[in-house]
Amino acid sequence: MNGNTKPNYLISVLTNKCPRCRKGYIFETKNAYNFKDITKMPQNCAVCGQPTEIEVGFYYGTGYVSYALSIAFSVAFFIAWKVLIGITLAIDDNRIFYFMGAYIIVILTIQPLLMRLSRSIWLSWFVSYDAEWQLHNPQKTERTIEAYKAN
Repeated sequence: MNGNTKPNYLISVLTNKCPRCRKGYIFETKNAYNFKDITKMPQNCAVCGQPTEIEVGFYYGTGYVSYALSIAFSVAFFIAWKVLIGITLAIDDNRIFYFMGAYIIVILTIQPLLMRLSRSIWLSWFVSYDAEWQLHNPQKTERTIEAYKAN
């Protein structure tokens, strides 16, 4: 990718990149299954200096995004199961129980990915891409209390 092309929004969100420069990572670890540090984020992007916590309690809204992602995944999983395997409510057919078991295992497995993706999406809605981020300083956070950071 040369310096003149704008990095793809979807790819930068899916790979948890900073929405301002789309180069730096917004999480301290790349492994979403490191449960100790699953949502740890640096205070600023290592590349462009964009603050990752814009205000106190900024990421509380990610619950709504995570919920929407989970519902979308659930519907897609159900449709795929219905088309590929089928589901009936007949008394002698246990496929509904296989579906529920498989769904529970899969949704629990991808939950760390959904948590990180929801944070990445949420941050990208409030911080816009700056093609000339090297020339501009990031915007100052308005309602951040230093004592409450990283709580």
